[in-house]
Amino acid sequence: MSRVFPAYTYGQGPREHCYWPATATPPHFPAAEGAITCDVAVIGAGFTGLSAALHLAEAGSDVVVLEAQDLGWGASGRNGGFCCLGGSAASDSMLAKLYGEPARRDFRTAEHRAVDLTAGLIERFAIGCDTHSRGETLLAHTRKAMNAFDAKARLIERDYGVTATITPQQDLAAKGMNGPFFGAITTPIGFALNPLKYVIGLAGAAGQAGVRIFTGSPVQRIDRQGAYTLTTPRATVTAKRLIVATNGYSSDDLPGWLRGRYLPTQSNVIVTRPLTEAELAAQGWTTHQMAYDDRFLLHYFRLMPNRQMLFGMRGGLFSSAAADARMYQVVRQQFEDMFPAWARVETPYSWQGLLSISRDLTPFAGPIPGMPGAFAALSYHGNGVAMGTYAGALLADLVQDRVPRNLYPKIMQTPPRRFPLGRFRRAALWPVYAMAMVTGG
Repeated sequence: MSRVFPAYTYGQGPREHCYWPATATPPHFPAAEGAITCDVAVIGAGFTGLSAALHLAEAGSDVVVLEAQDLGWGASGRNGGFCCLGGSAASDSMLAKLYGEPARRDFRTAEHRAVDLTAGLIERFAIGCDTHSRGETLLAHTRKAMNAFDAKARLIERDYGVTATITPQQDLAAKGMNGPFFGAITTPIGFALNPLKYVIGLAGAAGQAGVRIFTGSPVQRIDRQGAYTLTTPRATVTAKRLIVATNGYSSDDLPGWLRGRYLPTQSNVIVTRPLTEAELAAQGWTTHQMAYDDRFLLHYFRLMPNRQMLFGMRGGLFSSAAADARMYQVVRQQFEDMFPAWARVETPYSWQGLLSISRDLTPFAGPIPGMPGAFAALSYHGNGVAMGTYAGALLADLVQDRVPRNLYPKIMQTPPRRFPLGRFRRAALWPVYAMAMVTGG
C-alpha cells in the first residue's frame, strides 16, 4: 500500500484509547477465504460501504464487503458522532463560482436530505445509537462572528427552508451554554449519535438483507479482465462491479486512480469521565446540544446522555506515539480554556482519526474514470455520518446503472483533482495548521 501518513497512523496506536469501543462490541465477522464470487464487491465497512451494500442488497444484488480491520475501524467508528449538515468545506461563493448557483442550491438540499436519510435508516432498522440533540449549535468565539449570525440565519432559511435560532451572549447561561462565547446560532437539522453503534446497526441491517461481510481482509491487489478480481491474504474475490469506500484510510495505489486525489488529515477527540451534577452546575454547561465553534481548527463538543463530555479538535501535523501525546496536551489545554470549571476532570479517553479533504473542498460519489464498472465516494470534510451514508445510497443506484433515487448534485459528480506534491501533499497544510495553533485557531 502507498499511503500518505506513516504506518503508525494506520495501526492500533491512534485508536487505542478510543471511547466508542467501551460502549459497544462489533459482532464477529470472518476473514475472507478461498474463491468468492459476487455481483458487487465493496472495499470498506464504514458508513459509505455499508450504506451502499445495504441498498444494493435490498435491490437484489449479491454483495461482498471487504474490511481490512474490524467493522467501523476507520473514521466511521471513531468520529465525534455529529449527524449534521456538511460534506463540503467550500464557501457558497466558491461553490457558485465553480459549479453555478443551481448546483450550489442542489448541494445544500442534498445535505439536508442526507441527514433525513440517516435518520430514516435509524428508525427503519431500530438502530439504538444513543441519539440526542435537536439540531446543531454554532458558537461565536469573537464578537465579529456573532455579528454575522443575522445574515447566516437568512442563508439557512434560504438554503434549507428552516428557521435558525440566535441566542445572544447574555442568554447563553440560561440555555445551559455557559462559556467564553459571544452568542450562538442553532440550525434545527441534525442530531448526535454513537457512531460505532450506528455502524453496527448498518452492518446488522445489511447482513439481514444478505450482504456477506468479511473483516481482517485487506485488499492487496485489484485486477480487471472483464470482471474485477480482488486479492486478500486468504481469498480471491471476483465481482462484476466494484465500490471503493475507504475515504481517509485509502491507499494511493488501490486503485491507482486515487493517487493524489484525497488528502487525509487528523482530528483529535477526548472524552471525560461522567460528570457530577455539581460539576455541571459549576461550569454551567448542561445542554445536550451538539455544538462547535467558528475557528479554522474548529472545536466540536457535546454533553452525551450519560453526562460524559466529548470534545474534539481538528489539527495535528505529525503522527506517532509522541506526536499523539503532544496533541493530547494541546486538546486538553483547549478544553480547559473553554471549560475552566472542569480543569481537574479526568479525560480517560483520547484518540485520533483521519478524515479526507479534496482539492476543491467538495465530496465525490461516482464512477472511477478509466475503470468501467468501478465506483468510489470520498472526502466528506469531517461530516461523513450523514454525507457518507448518502453517498453510499447514491453509489448503490449508480452501480446498477439506475438514475439515483436521491438527489445527485453536480458538485458530487465531479471527480476530484489531484493535489500537488504527490505523497508529500500534506506538507501544504503544515504552515496553515502551525499558524492556527499559534494564534488559537
